[in-house]
Amino acid sequence: MYGERMHTTCPVIEESPTTMRRLRITVLRGGPSAEREISLASGQAVADALRRRGHEVFVSDVGPDNLAALDQPADVVFPALHGTFGEDGVLQEILERRGIRFVGSGSRACALAIDKVAAKQRVAELGIDTPAFEVVTNESLARGAPRLAPPVVVKPVAEGSSVLTTIVREADALLPAVRAVLERYGRALLERFIAGDEITVGIIGDRALPPICVRPQREFYDYQAKYQDDRTEYLFEAGHPESLLARAQRLSRQVFAGLGCRHLARVDWMTEVRGQDARTTRQDARATQRLWFLEINTIPGFTSHSLVPKAAARVGLPFDELVEHLVRMAAEESA
Repeated sequence: MYGERMHTTCPVIEESPTTMRRLRITVLRGGPSAEREISLASGQAVADALRRRGHEVFVSDVGPDNLAALDQPADVVFPALHGTFGEDGVLQEILERRGIRFVGSGSRACALAIDKVAAKQRVAELGIDTPAFEVVTNESLARGAPRLAPPVVVKPVAEGSSVLTTIVREADALLPAVRAVLERYGRALLERFIAGDEITVGIIGDRALPPICVRPQREFYDYQAKYQDDRTEYLFEAGHPESLLARAQRLSRQVFAGLGCRHLARVDWMTEVRGQDARTTRQDARATQRLWFLEINTIPGFTSHSLVPKAAARVGLPFDELVEHLVRMAAEESA
């Protein structure tokens, strides 16, 4: 089986000066973004795991106007914040200025990764395919209708968890979807719709975990499918050619390095079906050959539905050990 052959990709926790030392760890969760509820769950799961590993853990909700948690003495900070403030480089820049060790990418990489437009532009420079896209603002909309015609995906430029993301298939539904995003965020990203499977690849250190094919029972992998719908399928054996999965891993590592990330991330892709019949994806996944980059998440989720922990467990790295490994990497990174 593919997952068994990929067992060698498992990150190995090697002995180091900090390997066995009990650490003081501050876990940051919550925050001000639209993904606050997911962040609260992720942070709690991380904190529970670290306590089970014997560490001294301090957990705090945090936001731009409440940084008191950063005054708590800590060997490492684990930001479990998604979206605005936690994943956009703002918090990371504060931690860097204070000389605090923390899990995850630095401020520049986070700021680049969360901006879907900037990330897509960087990925295109690397020679990697990404769907055609257009940024719409109130000003550009006043000058004329968007150039991209349905079917398109409309989403915020810098938000995660599929918040306010819509697949628009009919022309008369395009402007309402765009205006809904503009009203809340000021910029809307239009992206050519790709009919196919979504494949996600977790990165731990410099290693790519086994790809997961995500098959929701809803129209697409939206907020409900990610966090509330237990029918969503997460498949390691989905019938895709091993060459495609290996390419997804290789390109994910390239994106990770090209954006300057460290420690962990999750890279999301779409596979495109030969012809335009999306049903082919379910009937004969071997027909999917082309990979399209969608986005990269520098602080992926750590909930029961989260994909990086699922992929890590696949190669023999259980949740508690995964969290431990990330903390040890952060401790070594700045030691």
